[in-house]
Amino acid sequence: MVRGKLTFISGGVRSGKSAFAEKLLVEKAGNCGGRLVYIASGTATDAEMKKRIETHRQDRADYNWMTIEKPVKLEEVVPFIRKNDFVLWDCLTTWLANELYAGWETGTACIARPNCMARKEAQLYKTIEAILAKAPQLVIVSNEVLDDLPPQDAETKTYRRWLGVIHQKLVARADTAIEMEFGMPTFWKKGDA
Repeated sequence: MVRGKLTFISGGVRSGKSAFAEKLLVEKAGNCGGRLVYIASGTATDAEMKKRIETHRQDRADYNWMTIEKPVKLEEVVPFIRKNDFVLWDCLTTWLANELYAGWETGTACIARPNCMARKEAQLYKTIEAILAKAPQLVIVSNEVLDDLPPQDAETKTYRRWLGVIHQKLVARADTAIEMEFGMPTFWKKGDA
């Protein structure tokens, strides 16, 4: 079986990442009649996030996207992915924050438990490969937060360290790596996007 193509798209907040990713997959799926699948990691924790989620839903409304809400445990989406699915995961940065703080309500957040995030990272790569074993295309969207001023608190440093590691490993695995800025893509690694 042929492995699907992995495209990684990063960029700053409101840089056009999601719109670019959606357009890319709509075109690919349209060429072969594939199903569009949107894996959403965001949760409506405040009014701004609620509005952003609703805007994303409206943006996808014309193309009949199947949406899977999955803020944590990404591996649970694999049974829902079918052959000829074109999959967009938006976004890695939100998922990472959700996973780092999973368990906070019981006082045992992952960020404070030894090896917790290392296990989640290993599972992430297995999940991506499982999706690519079924889907001809997976696009992962992530925010670029590593250009910001260095953080002072330990938790933000931990978050940025994990994000940097995961970004590098995903780009190494990706067929195509794109950075979005001002709505314009820069291809740092160009395969068959």
